[in-house]
Amino acid sequence: MLGGMRRIVACMIAMIWASASLAEGPVVEAVETERLGMTWRFHVTLSHPDSGWDHYADGWEIVDAEGNRLGHRELLHPHEQEQPFTRSLSNVMLPDGARVVFVRARCSRDGWSDRLVPVEMPL
Repeated sequence: MLGGMRRIVACMIAMIWASASLAEGPVVEAVETERLGMTWRFHVTLSHPDSGWDHYADGWEIVDAEGNRLGHRELLHPHEQEQPFTRSLSNVMLPDGARVVFVRARCSRDGWSDRLVPVEMPL
C-alpha cells in the first residue's frame, strides 16, 4: 500500500513539473542600451522553451512607468536551436527625463508576461 501511494505521489509530482515547464513564459535575460543621437537602441536577450510554431517567444516591448509603449520588437519565427537569443530594436524615443523603462516579453501561446524588467537608462 505504501509503495502504491509513493507511485501516485511521484506521478502527481511529475505531472505538476511537466505542466509547470510547459507554462514557462519568455524570460528577459539581459538588456543593453546604446544612445544613437536623440534615440536609443535596445539589445534584449530572451530565453524561452520554444517548441515550434505553436509556442515560441514572439516579441518584446519597452514601456515607461505608466505602461505606455515606447517600442515593440516582433519576433517572426521560433528559436528552438538558439537559446538564449538576442535581438535589437533601434530608433526608440524616450520621454524627457526618463530614468527607468521596462522590458517585457511575449509568447505566441500565453501572451504578454506579467514580469516587467526595469532598465536604468544611463545619463
